[in-house]
Amino acid sequence: MVIHRSDPRVVAEQAAAVAAAWSPPGAPASWALTAAQLQTLRGDDELLAIAATIEPGRLPALLFGAAATYLVLELEPDPLRDWFPRLGHPQPPLGPGFADAYRCFCLEHRERLIELCGRHRYQMNEVARCADLLAALAPAIAAGRPLALIDIGTGAGLALHLDRYRYVFTGPDRHVTTIGDPSSGVVISTEVRGERRVPLEPELPRIAERVGIDIEPLELNDPAVRSWLAACVPQEIGAVTRFHHAVEIARSRPVPLVRGDALAALPGVLAEIADDVLVCLVDSYVHVFLDPDELERFRAFVDELGSRRDLDWISVDPLIPIGVDANASVIGAPVPAPLLRRNQAGAVFGVLARVSYRDGARTATLLGTAHPSAAWLEWLEP
Repeated sequence: MVIHRSDPRVVAEQAAAVAAAWSPPGAPASWALTAAQLQTLRGDDELLAIAATIEPGRLPALLFGAAATYLVLELEPDPLRDWFPRLGHPQPPLGPGFADAYRCFCLEHRERLIELCGRHRYQMNEVARCADLLAALAPAIAAGRPLALIDIGTGAGLALHLDRYRYVFTGPDRHVTTIGDPSSGVVISTEVRGERRVPLEPELPRIAERVGIDIEPLELNDPAVRSWLAACVPQEIGAVTRFHHAVEIARSRPVPLVRGDALAALPGVLAEIADDVLVCLVDSYVHVFLDPDELERFRAFVDELGSRRDLDWISVDPLIPIGVDANASVIGAPVPAPLLRRNQAGAVFGVLARVSYRDGARTATLLGTAHPSAAWLEWLEP
């Protein structure tokens, strides 16, 4: 079997782009640790050599960071562990010796890092992205139709519980809109940026069916699975807290998770959904990693399905192909020049988009741009 290694320079570029996305200038101090992990990797040849053992399609910079986090949380090295957040406590300040301590720890545990990266995938179940999905679902919510929520690349299925969370949107004028279950342990706070108002509905969607599809759906009752997923979460106290409570909800209210490729699994899933239920396909940071032929097949499949029944496909994905040369959106809608220029600046951001089919008519719309962990959302649609 041929193992394809990654180019260290590409890994360094990936680390820089993701660091800039999660923790741009002016970001809250709680995101400094996430950026510091990626920036330390980016600037160190020995760490890049470890990350370069990972195949390019498995997100080397992110998978390396998850493996390193896993070991920090497991081994609790001093003083490194004290710079990582603990549930129920505020985000600790980042010490001036972080980069040296992190580098030495990773090199000391080089073999375990390689082993972890060899048997795991990077699987960040960032439940905060449900805020983006909620905004895109507004027309369907307003119509009052029951929804069949189908999450593609669902991982542990946390997004399937989006109606069981509480959302706090804060606008430029500091006006706060709160939606959802006031007693929910999952609180998702999103800053609304830009001049356009996000068209939020005061109600959550009526979800009649919920199904997740993944090539490797995750069993949350397995402690080892939970430990790995906790390491994939950005080590920012808000993200860590959201994940912990979302896992509790998902374990207490299990939903169907189907193992398989989306194109192979969807026909069987859709056959079980009543005709009067609006099908909503959702994905976040999944389709961006398909090769062009795979993505084209998926688009054609959704078009064929939309010719036969009403449907929404909502995507939160970076522009494609991922990187500074991106020139298109996952759903195939035209991309305004200002968005292309923002992408060329080197930071990864999510593009929230929706393709709607009503009575066979297709409408594709770029709705907004978003922080990878939904810390902010900027609406584009007039």
